[in-house]
Amino acid sequence: MFQLTVTPETALADEPLCIRAAGLNPFQVVTFKASLTDEKGKLFQSRAFYKADEAGNVDLEQAAALGGDYVGVHPMGLLWSLKPVNPFRRLMKQDVMNSPFYVQLELYDSFLHEDSPKVQPKASQMIERWFSGPGLQRIPIREGRVRGALFLPPGEGPFPGVIDLFGGIGGLIEFRASLLASHGFGVLALAYFAYEDLPRHLLEIDLEYFEEAANMLMHHPKIHKSGIGVISVSKGAEIGLAMAVHLKQVAATICISGTAFHDTQCKYRDLVFNPIPHQMEYIQIHVSGALRMRHIMGDPRAEVNQQSVLQVEKAQGHILFIVGEKDECLNSKAYAEQAMEQLRRHGRNNGTLLSYPGAGHLIEPPYSPLCFASWSPFLSRPLLWGGDIDCHAAAQEHSWREIQKFLRCHLTPSRSKL
Repeated sequence: MFQLTVTPETALADEPLCIRAAGLNPFQVVTFKASLTDEKGKLFQSRAFYKADEAGNVDLEQAAALGGDYVGVHPMGLLWSLKPVNPFRRLMKQDVMNSPFYVQLELYDSFLHEDSPKVQPKASQMIERWFSGPGLQRIPIREGRVRGALFLPPGEGPFPGVIDLFGGIGGLIEFRASLLASHGFGVLALAYFAYEDLPRHLLEIDLEYFEEAANMLMHHPKIHKSGIGVISVSKGAEIGLAMAVHLKQVAATICISGTAFHDTQCKYRDLVFNPIPHQMEYIQIHVSGALRMRHIMGDPRAEVNQQSVLQVEKAQGHILFIVGEKDECLNSKAYAEQAMEQLRRHGRNNGTLLSYPGAGHLIEPPYSPLCFASWSPFLSRPLLWGGDIDCHAAAQEHSWREIQKFLRCHLTPSRSKL
């Protein structure tokens, strides 16, 4: 009798699973298949082939996949190798509080290829991947100009406070904020354009809006008063770094796949920072049809662009740069290295760089599928993000641990201050 066991069946989306099969014939080749339908009805699937041991068992923590969507020993490979049946879809949880992603795991007693005739699985199990832990509270924010959602863990706190910024797709994206809050942080998922009454397009960055959000978070009774953190990606990382430079409330900043200069005009009080011009002639069309934007930025080291370079040496808090070396949207490694060199030239040691070979642009919480390219609401073609599937998965797993360590280290007051 074929048996498929997955433990735990219900878990946070960033928690690992133990997947095992039993009751097989000795050395039998089987197929594991995973299927997930997102909230818009789009299907994601993965499969991998394994050989049972002499006792007729397969344990994904020890057994190596022989082929399929990945090869080798990868206990969570069935989740991070999920890919859209329709191309250019990005898997993003919308409702983080009321429903999980349901993943159907199935076991077949032979090789099951994409064009194989439909057969019934020998065993199956449904698992739940949640983005909010027990007791997590979500508070919609409409305070002054600030729009977003505040996530608070259960308990009285105070908790380390973090602002979460996503990039150029706009709107309000909550899945990373809710996961971080499930690990003990008070996190404000902050919208800054294309949401409610905020501007439809990001034509200018008004840093005073983000200062208002930082003050609001710091004044919350359940948030530590010693300073807040910012976690940011892509366009959001440009803003996160500007916050680190100009806002004294910011004690720790995480910049994922961003720039070290102004790509959009930025203003703060009486200061106006002009953007580096785009070199549109360097846009390339990938074989997939997606736009490769990696080389469209002007050289920030050129004299004409110096006024656009962020003065990272003025940041009082700590900065963690996270980049993928196969980022096809931005040359984010070069920009992070430039910022690190700028810090060193000014005698500062408050920067850390994590650079991941094979990782792409969208470095997300662990076990998230690689999104190689996806549609943007503001472009006529999909954008190329890049990344090699297994290297990207490893980068996400490692960086998520480092993100939490970094935030706890720099946002939690020492016992001597309590």
